[in-house]
Amino acid sequence: MHPILLPTPEIADALAMGRPVVALESTVISHGMPYPRNLETARALEAEVRAAGAIPATIAVMDGRIRIGLDDEALERLATGGHAVRKLSRRDLPVAIATRALGATTVAATMIGAGLAGISVFATGGIGGVHRGAETSFDISADLDELARTSVCVVCAGAKSILDLPKTLEVLETRGVPVLGFGTQEFPAFYSRRSGLPVDHRCDNVTEVADILRAKWQLGLDGGVLLANPIPPADELDATAMEAAVAQALADAEAKEIKGKDITPHLLAALEHLTGGRSLTANIALIRNNARVAAGVASALAAG
Repeated sequence: MHPILLPTPEIADALAMGRPVVALESTVISHGMPYPRNLETARALEAEVRAAGAIPATIAVMDGRIRIGLDDEALERLATGGHAVRKLSRRDLPVAIATRALGATTVAATMIGAGLAGISVFATGGIGGVHRGAETSFDISADLDELARTSVCVVCAGAKSILDLPKTLEVLETRGVPVLGFGTQEFPAFYSRRSGLPVDHRCDNVTEVADILRAKWQLGLDGGVLLANPIPPADELDATAMEAAVAQALADAEAKEIKGKDITPHLLAALEHLTGGRSLTANIALIRNNARVAAGVASALAAG
């Protein structure tokens, strides 16, 4: 195990024995939801992974180490830490570790921790991507480059709905990242099951996903795979109404000159307000669904 990593004994044993483990990010706890829903969701995600036959490994930076798996005290620290919890992507990890900061990992940073630990499957809500207006702002998430370089399968409900989905898929194609649809031929749009954009390949079961992962990595093709898993039909929100809410939230962020890593938490909070809490409920439902699917993929990979 890498010396900067600190896995729990359960996770260290599971990895040594080849049992299925699923990585979970921690920004959903510290920056994605209000307290106490964030803590409740973190516990629920771990329970979903366990119920589906795998071991959860929520990842964060604490006391100069990348923690692989968090106890209840650590989850509480992230959930209640507020602005003291740093939002960490690839560029932020060295500073956070060296200064012993408390940090929550984004998709990119979680992939790095998972990759170092030997965890091949990671469940999140939605990846970052190309922001609307990126042709002038150049605002493109580090998640996309991480998917191109770190060999982890990321299970998500597509990219966050605040993003430019066609440009995000174009960058993933350029970077050589396979985009698989789980039970769908269409890239999901986070709160909506449909975007009108095709995926590279449809997979109808976790065994096929595991076979594709093995084939990719056995070929020496480093880098991740994006498994796009649509939000359950019962939890889907109206696409037209959500697009109007996103446009309003983006206009508000622009008026307040909110940019960079602060924009996503701001927009998620604005959407929750504009939808009367329905966006948060949908967000929790889709990430729980992703955790279940990720546990299935991890189990299929472990079965060989």
